[in-house]
Parts: sequence; C-alpha cells; structure tokens
Amino acid sequence: MAKTEFWDGSSKYLCDRDLAQAFHMARVLGMPLLIEGEPGTGKTELPLQYAADMNLDLFVYPTGSKSNVEQFVARFDHVKYLRDSQIEILNAQREEKGLGSKMTTNGRNPEQLADYVVKGPAAQAYSHPHSVLLIDEIDKAPREFPNDLLYALSHRRFVMPESGDTIEVSEQDMPAIVITSNREQELPTAFKGRCIYHYIQFPDSTVMREIVSKHYPKVETNVVDVALDVFYHLRNIGLERAPTTRELLNWLKYIKGYTTKEAIDKIQNLEGLGALIKTQTDFEKIQRGILQNPDDFKKRSNFN
Repeated sequence: MAKTEFWDGSSKYLCDRDLAQAFHMARVLGMPLLIEGEPGTGKTELPLQYAADMNLDLFVYPTGSKSNVEQFVARFDHVKYLRDSQIEILNAQREEKGLGSKMTTNGRNPEQLADYVVKGPAAQAYSHPHSVLLIDEIDKAPREFPNDLLYALSHRRFVMPESGDTIEVSEQDMPAIVITSNREQELPTAFKGRCIYHYIQFPDSTVMREIVSKHYPKVETNVVDVALDVFYHLRNIGLERAPTTRELLNWLKYIKGYTTKEAIDKIQNLEGLGALIKTQTDFEKIQRGILQNPDDFKKRSNFN
C-alpha cells in the first residue's frame, strides 16, 4: 500500500469525499481503484496529483488498441540478446588471432538472461514499494488485456520472461494502482471484481467553480460566472461532444490574460470556441443558434 492515510486532494486537485474514500479503501486493501466517468472529470489527474503531492514514484501505462501484458509487465529483448551473443563469439575469435581490442556489450552478459529483460511500468512499480501505478484508459485496450491482468492483480506477482525471475510485492508494499476508463467498452466482470470501483459524476457549477479557483485563483469572479454559464449552456444543448473540465480550463487560460471587460466580451462572443468544441457538427449548431438569436445568447439564453 503506497500510503494508508486519508488523502482528499491537494492545492492543485479537488478530490470529493466519495472519490477520496474509494481511493483510501483501495490503498488500505491493496487493490486497484477503477475509476469510470466521461472524459475531463479528473480521472487521470488523481494518481498524477497524488504522486506529486506525496512525492512518490509514478509509473504510467497509457493503453491503446495494441496493448498487451508484455508491454505492461516486461519483455525479453531478443534482438539485443542475439547481438551480444554474436559479439561474444567475435571477441573469442579476435582473441584467438591475438587481436587486443574487443567489442563491448555495455556490461551485459548473454549468460545472464535477466540482463535482457526490459521492465514495463507494472514490473517497475512492483519493484518500487510505495509507488503509484496508473493504467490509463483501459477501455481502449483489446478485450483480453484486462483479463490477462487478473492473475497479477490477484497474486501481486509477475514472472519475468525467459529469465524466470519473479517480482512480487506484499499487500503492505503494494503500489497504489489507479485504472481509468471512459466506458468506450464494458470491462469484464471478473476484472471489475478485482478492483474497488468508483464512478465520477461530472462536476456541477459549484464544484467546477472550486476547480477553476484551484487552477486560476486570480481570475475575477464575474469572469468565472459568465464563463461557467456559457460552459454549462453548451453542455446542455445536445452537442455531439459536450465540452469537458479540461477544455474549460484551457479556455480560461486563454481568456484570463485580458481585462475583465475584454474577457467577458470574448466569452459572450465565444472567442476561442475551438478550445471547447471539437466537431464540425457542433460548430455549425452553435453558429446557427447565434445567427438566429444573437442578443439572446449574450443574455445567457438557449439557442437550439
């Protein structure tokens, strides 16, 4: 377990009580925390900010369509092993001919198979007690990937390829493991059963105001008021892809460099809309609404 004291966020990360409780339970039990929720709700930021705040080693595995256990745990470098074996043969031949210079293997020994095992994030985390391991967006991985993790997560041990060496960790030294999912596909039931589960609800305006304050504490309150009003308005008009927290923060990062009046004007005129809207269909829907009701939008009215 990375740490067992209750952690409820930091100066840079707002962690609500339910999420903090689930994270605490996972660490106490030595189990992974599986966090689901729509993009931009802070799933990935939890382990990143926790590791930074607690000064812990952090290992990250971003999953994708080609993810496999070898990448995640460890792989044997056959190319390097073959090359070094050939170098050993060449050096022996050179020695027979009385040639003094030798080619180097940089300290690797073909007779020591462990020298050719390349540890992935999981093996590294298990080798560093009290570390943090993030498996990000596991729902993007092939279906067999979470199934292949069941044994390792249950037994807290990995067997290194070719060398047969074992890396295992006790429940007390288990890394804090956080697994995130955007629910692009349903995860296997057996896999979920090995995790503590938490679903992050999208923040309401009150919580979002606190999040904004942590990132940009000097932004004027009335600028934040207008920005949040527009932001939630856009989220509620049936867009293909509603803007997320991360995108709101990016927009405010652009806006905050202006005076209060300039900032409000830019927000109401949707300047920098590309920070919030990510599809052509959504752009067109918003533009149609503004053309039909230009004054209404500035009054924070609906435009559908």
